[in-house]
Amino acid sequence: MHALTNCTIYTGEEVLTNYAVLVENEIITNVVLQNDIPQDLQTIDLQGHDLLPGLVDLQLYGGKNGFFVRDLSEESLTDMVETHRQDGTIALVPTLYSTSHERILKAIEVTKAYIASGKTGVLGLHIEGPFINFTKRGAHSANAVRVPIKAEIAEIIAACEGLLTVMTIAPEIWPEELFHLLQESDIILSLGHTNATYEQSKSYFNGGIQLATHLYNAMRPFESREPGVVTAIWDTPTVNASIIVDGYHCDYATVRIAKQLMRERLFLISDATLAKIDPMRFEFEDFIANYDGHRLLNDEGKLAGSAITLLDAVRNCIQHVGIPKDEAFRMASMYPAQHLGVGDRFGKIKTGYPANLVVLNGEQQVVGLVGML
Repeated sequence: MHALTNCTIYTGEEVLTNYAVLVENEIITNVVLQNDIPQDLQTIDLQGHDLLPGLVDLQLYGGKNGFFVRDLSEESLTDMVETHRQDGTIALVPTLYSTSHERILKAIEVTKAYIASGKTGVLGLHIEGPFINFTKRGAHSANAVRVPIKAEIAEIIAACEGLLTVMTIAPEIWPEELFHLLQESDIILSLGHTNATYEQSKSYFNGGIQLATHLYNAMRPFESREPGVVTAIWDTPTVNASIIVDGYHCDYATVRIAKQLMRERLFLISDATLAKIDPMRFEFEDFIANYDGHRLLNDEGKLAGSAITLLDAVRNCIQHVGIPKDEAFRMASMYPAQHLGVGDRFGKIKTGYPANLVVLNGEQQVVGLVGML
């Protein structure tokens, strides 16, 4: 057993000073006053830095070299985990953009195998499309976006059994029978890439959908006479939404407004196509992303994901949006874990939780990782 001392502890529920975190066999055994640390216990001095839970990213596509929908390999998942772990992300959900039925099934198989092997870092799979609204597809392939058919959906549902799965859909393009079939499955549904009206969106939320994918982006916006999907999200207390805070997908003012309206219902994702890369041109099939060192754009000038990590989004929230540090940390750890249903294992510094923790300096740069393999 050892004690982590001389730090500000962001537990997810409170901010503690003059406390220590006791760890044994990579599990948090207690959080105690520094004066109550057992005698003769080994201590690790964190030199006044911030200590917080590992971050949880529910939407990202690749690491520095691996791009999962292209590679469909455990090696690609390992690259994604290792790349984002450098910036404190301890758990992530690899994401597929709109692709073929065969690639979706292969991605499910590979993700299951990765988790079954005992490797850490991957929680499940996020299938973002292809069953989305063509007019709100963004950078998704025009050739891949499609209306679902029963045989395809039934096979995906069966393949996902036992795998924590999120699927982003535009319900307005779904046949009612298939939408109900999906709702009856264990797949977590998220409203996104949708042109639904306010009234339609409210009906989907009242019918059980509790997530929305990247607020503002690829959804019908707020207007005075048609409040749109955005307002339906704001206006439904049971709905939680992710948001991309890279400085390009949303103006910082719109992030601040959404945070004021949604509070703990708003959480961060990186939406990283790739991360920690140099300027480059990326091509796979008809997906193209040009990285200029700041943002990723396809040849049509549309945003094609981001090149940030979740910690970059946290830093932007603190430095540009004006969100208090403890709340920005929760938006990248406790809230996404809770909204995914894994809040009993991730997002808090609490007795019984794994001691996968991040040490940050005053500029929110990683200076240490605790328990992250």
